[in-house]
Amino acid sequence: MEFIDYLLIESSAPMEEVLRCLHIGLLCVQEDAADRPTMSSVLVLLGSDESLLDLPQPTQPAFSVGRFAVELDQSSNSKNFSVNEVTTSSVSPR
Repeated sequence: MEFIDYLLIESSAPMEEVLRCLHIGLLCVQEDAADRPTMSSVLVLLGSDESLLDLPQPTQPAFSVGRFAVELDQSSNSKNFSVNEVTTSSVSPR
């Protein structure tokens, strides 16, 4: 498994538990925020004994290969970037 630190694989951590945490983490970074579980749901999922097959299947993650940022304002000292209606601004001093 390329996603899992080899120390976890060699340790006594049950692989089912490691995969469960990875799966729940993927649910938390889905592209559509409405599809992401609430924190209380995450706690329930982490504490439950459900099989991985019973967990919801994650959709496209919010940040993945193929996304790109578009620079909006090139005239000022600050840089603004927008990806899918989310804007991040980087402000620099004068």
